[in-house]
Parts: sequence; C-alpha cells; structure tokens
Amino acid sequence: MNLTDLPYRTLAIVRGTDRDAALRTVLTLAEEGITATEVSLTTPGALWVIERARRELGPHATLGAGTVLSGEDAARAADAGAGFLVTPGLGDGLRHGPAPELPMLIGAVTPSEVIVATERGALGVKLFPASLGGPGYLKALRDPFPTVPFVPVGGIDAARALAYLAAGAVAVGVGSPLVGDAAAGGDLTALRERVAEWRTALTEEIAA
Repeated sequence: MNLTDLPYRTLAIVRGTDRDAALRTVLTLAEEGITATEVSLTTPGALWVIERARRELGPHATLGAGTVLSGEDAARAADAGAGFLVTPGLGDGLRHGPAPELPMLIGAVTPSEVIVATERGALGVKLFPASLGGPGYLKALRDPFPTVPFVPVGGIDAARALAYLAAGAVAVGVGSPLVGDAAAGGDLTALRERVAEWRTALTEEIAA
C-alpha cells in the first residue's frame, strides 16, 4: 500500500448502521473511482462487510479496517481480508497483542504521539482529529517531521481536503462529507453525485 498513490489522494471511511448498506457503499465507491476504503469496526457486521467486499473487489483492492483498538480487532480484521489497519490513537493492545503484519495508519495529534507512531512502524500517521488544528497545524507539524506521511481525518470536506494537501498531507481520510448516509441505507445515486463532485475537485488540485 502506497499512500502517495491513492486515487484522488483519498481514503474513504465507511461507518454505517446497516451492514448491507455499508457493503453497497464500499462497492459503489469503488465503481466510481474511490478505490481506497476503510470500513470502521464500529459498523454492525463490519467484518462481514470486509469479507464480502474483498471477495467482490479482489485480492489487490485497497480495503482495510478502521477504528482498530486492540490486537484482537487487528487479527479478526486480517482474517476477514483487511489489507491495512487504521487506529484512532495509540494503544498498547496493538503492540503487544496478536496484531497481524499489516500496514497501519496510527492515529496521533501531538508531536509526542507522532514520534511514538513512527517508532511503532506506522505506514503513515492519521492526524486525528484534524479539525482541532486545521491545515495550519499540519503545516507546523511538518517542520519537525518533514518525512512523515500525514493523512488528516475528521471534518474534511473538499475545500478542506485541498487545504490539507496544500499543507503537505499525502492523502486525506473522508467520511460523511463524501459517504453521507449511504452506509445507513441512503440514496446511492446521491452518493455517486458526491463522488463525482469530489473527483472533480481533487483532480483539479492534483493537476495544479
């Protein structure tokens, strides 16, 4: 998994209340070109969603599990077919538990947490919640950590995504501004429309 190669520099976050709707959302995002997706383990039936989506999308799809809190979470996600793991923060459970050898985005917000995340071998640092400091905070963090791949998550719409990318993020994680209510049974046509708008906005930034 190469964070700099994510299509539209976007990691979609699917967190819903209905497993069938969540699966349809993952597949629709992929059909519309947003092919890197994490399924939050707070979604009912999340492991089933990951397993079915992996079956549909194939072994090379960029499909992972989010809100991973423990080694047990990590192991179950790997068994279901997750290709990467995302945590909301630091936790000893993942370090000492039966965590599989999968790439990890580790959540951090302070400089001390960034140091710990990188020491633990994070593929990238999930800057969460990014809304606490905004793009200016990310820019400040990159002064002492110029080589750390940051992926801001939290309250990111298209305009803020562009600002974070301009501040040096390698990609952004986006949930409800893109997914909306699709993972709770909402309209997939509306989801496709949001994805089209997102692709347009991000394509213009990447081409600039």
